[in-house]
Amino acid sequence: MSAYGDALRVGEARERYFARSGLGIGGYSERWVVLRAGPLPIRFPNRPGRVRAVKLHDLHHVATSYDTSWTGEAEIGAWEIAAGCGRHLWAWWLNLGAFVIGLVIAPGRTFRAFVRGRHATSLYRTEGEFREELLTWRVGELRDRLGLRTPSRGATSRDRAWFACWVAIGLVYALAPGILLASLLRGACSG
Repeated sequence: MSAYGDALRVGEARERYFARSGLGIGGYSERWVVLRAGPLPIRFPNRPGRVRAVKLHDLHHVATSYDTSWTGEAEIGAWEIAAGCGRHLWAWWLNLGAFVIGLVIAPGRTFRAFVRGRHATSLYRTEGEFREELLTWRVGELRDRLGLRTPSRGATSRDRAWFACWVAIGLVYALAPGILLASLLRGACSG
């Protein structure tokens, strides 16, 4: 069941989404982003490219009804990767991190969200940039435009192949910092 009814305006649904998730007004104007990973907060600069991507990302949360739990973020990350992030490099980067986490904590749900995204499209691709006009659409219209009303056909062999490809990319993404650090330490210790 959807968290946001089809007749609701996207702007009103987004406000409900912010209230449910405790995001205030989306944090678009904050200087820093704070992610909670257990007791440790992870902070990083709220760059303009990230803000541009997150404004569309938040509307995808409304359309898909994926929540902002770790599993929900993994699902929306997998969905957005499969539906396409267009020129939004921040979206690709952040979604890949969420996708990798999803492979560990909820692989089945991550796979299903990926397949759902393969048979849909994203605002990154269709709109390119956030516009206030998007908030005047009805949620049902947003879902129609993203192809979210198409009945699920199940995963095709192409869906599975693309998922395997993204799993490989995700492994490189997850392992690269450790490999780089080990290489740097080995070089520092041997020289």
